[in-house]
Amino acid sequence: MDREWGSKPGSGGAASAQNEAIDRRERLRRLALETIDLAKDPYFMRNHLGSYECKLCLTLHNNEGNYLAHTQGKRHQTNLAKRAAREAKDAPAQPLPHKRTLNLRKSVKIGRPGYRVTKQYDPETKQRSLLFQIEYPEIEDLTKPRHRFMSSFEQRVESFDKRYQYLLFAAEPYETIGFKVPSTEIDKSTPKFFNHWDPDSKMFTLQLYFKVKQPETNKPPSAAAANGTSAPGVPPPPPQQAPPPPPPASMGNPPRGPPPPPPPSMGNGPPRPMPPGGNFPAPPPPVGGMSNFTPRPPIPPPPQGQQNQGVRFPPPPPPPQ
Repeated sequence: MDREWGSKPGSGGAASAQNEAIDRRERLRRLALETIDLAKDPYFMRNHLGSYECKLCLTLHNNEGNYLAHTQGKRHQTNLAKRAAREAKDAPAQPLPHKRTLNLRKSVKIGRPGYRVTKQYDPETKQRSLLFQIEYPEIEDLTKPRHRFMSSFEQRVESFDKRYQYLLFAAEPYETIGFKVPSTEIDKSTPKFFNHWDPDSKMFTLQLYFKVKQPETNKPPSAAAANGTSAPGVPPPPPQQAPPPPPPASMGNPPRGPPPPPPPSMGNGPPRPMPPGGNFPAPPPPVGGMSNFTPRPPIPPPPQGQQNQGVRFPPPPPPPQ
């Protein structure tokens, strides 16, 4: 047996103290890198030589592990404590924030108060109003009921609905009650919005008026209407009809009036209808006696577009004897 001491052949030999220290520092460096971010360390700096410096202690380190080991040492921790003490001394003294403490009153609730709600309508202003009358017969002495408006998004009892709001009334030792009213803007003018507390009858009265919505005027047409299209599900508007054409203008003369009525009948039966030409035919010649009778030519109608008022036609010639 020529090898009675030392390591086993092929094992690489026993680790020396120097090798154990190197392995320990490498293990600590890996653990520190997992928990410490050097990018956020204000005292870590890498110089132009490739080594690392501590700006607080002004020390030089060959690698990151050496710097991390330095940050856990006594020198670095002492310098950190000194710097913190100096900054605290130089900082101006600031007063402590005043914390307001509220002592919540613990009272036993006796139930809900009685109430009466009246709907009103003003025909002059066309406004709708509500009148609330709340009775607090057991209210505490020198206490006045309070009210407030609550948005639908503040409460947690019902689902959110922006169309409504809540009006709350509270007075000790009664429970707080609320009324669901429309979210229309409320008229806060003095004669219309008021509240009154009657200490004798222990009744709280509140009246409010809702403002009337003004109709929208001069509203620009939507893009769909401008393009001739409509929203889905909405029937298209009926087509616009063109206005009738204007009557033709006269050529310098006023339009003719209606034709004159036919002459009244002279006891020979009902009047004959007007012929299409506008003139009655010539009467037939009498039977016998007037062999040389020649019927007169028909009267020509007046020319179109000329005014025949004031024009006298010559009478027809008498029949020959």
